[in-house]
Amino acid sequence: MDATLAARALSASTDIATAALTADDPDGVLELIVRRAAELAKADLGLVMARGEEGELTVEAAHGTLGPDENDPVGLRLSARSSAARVARRGVPVVVDDFTSDPRTAPFVPKELRRYGPFAAAPFGTGERRLGALTVYRRRGAAGFDQASVDVLTAFAAQAGLVLVLAEGATARQRVAVYEERERIARDLHDVIVQRLYAAGVQLGLLERRLSKRVGREDSARLAEAVDQLDTTIAEVRDTVRALRNPDPGEAEQTSDLGASVRSEVDVAGELLGYRPSLEMSGSLAEVPADSADHARAALREALSNVVRHSGAAHTTVRVTSDGGRLSLEVGDDGCGIPPGVARRGLRHLEERAAAAGGHCEVRSSAQRGTTVTFEVPIAGAH
Repeated sequence: MDATLAARALSASTDIATAALTADDPDGVLELIVRRAAELAKADLGLVMARGEEGELTVEAAHGTLGPDENDPVGLRLSARSSAARVARRGVPVVVDDFTSDPRTAPFVPKELRRYGPFAAAPFGTGERRLGALTVYRRRGAAGFDQASVDVLTAFAAQAGLVLVLAEGATARQRVAVYEERERIARDLHDVIVQRLYAAGVQLGLLERRLSKRVGREDSARLAEAVDQLDTTIAEVRDTVRALRNPDPGEAEQTSDLGASVRSEVDVAGELLGYRPSLEMSGSLAEVPADSADHARAALREALSNVVRHSGAAHTTVRVTSDGGRLSLEVGDDGCGIPPGVARRGLRHLEERAAAAGGHCEVRSSAQRGTTVTFEVPIAGAH
């Protein structure tokens, strides 16, 4: 092989490797591959074709001197019986002086390429991953491709294909690393930050209750506002956690492990109450869609917050059930009931949330029997 041609081929392969391993745009890498291939072969047109499931080829990138009346070949489909498809399938290069008249190639030449004559095709990819074919063309009547050009094209196509396969693996590993880091951040936000914010809100609520008769109305209102702001922040952090765990907004069916969230909420309430509420769960809570799970979490958090702040209860029971397309939550305590004059902002929000979701929320409270909050909504997507 000519030393100059070999040096050009090595330079082209290095450019492809650098681009494939550092670029974020796969189409840009394919365009670089086909451009360098056309330059190496001194071709008027170069095409990168990818194999389909049925063995047909689709043009993914092109480079060359297309005339003003010629259609862009990108997206052009070639039959699985075409010469380029056979090259992609068998891994053996083909070269002809005029592919519109040569019996090996002529039957399947698409009309978009009939003004070309000299043709060479090399397999694109590796023995294990045959991605497609890299083809080059010269105008009809031009000199054909010599063996040195075909050898360079074949070697370049193999090297470029190998680089793309390796880059796919590197990209996949990078995606896994990113998703693992997102999950770690989401877990820390949910298991640490949210629980601390929740505990701080409950403590502020207790402080508000204890100081309600000792501080002025404005200071009491400020404490209540601080609790509301913490609740809003918790909701925003939970939205962030869900976005981190489900980065694709187009996912049709995002689910959330509601059972794990319920246990976490009960554990935090137990630390503040001095005893752990009894917990009963039934149904496939891990399969409850995220929207429905959010409703239940909000109801549970508000109900347990009221138990901690106001009830003085010695026993608390939490029941969560997913059954027949409905999600039900019941939080009961044996405390003093909801004292007169206590703001019911959170409970009213739950009633509004349940109604908006097509469900209902009921609060039963008395000084003799304590308080029971029942919250029920339809499971999103259930029929």
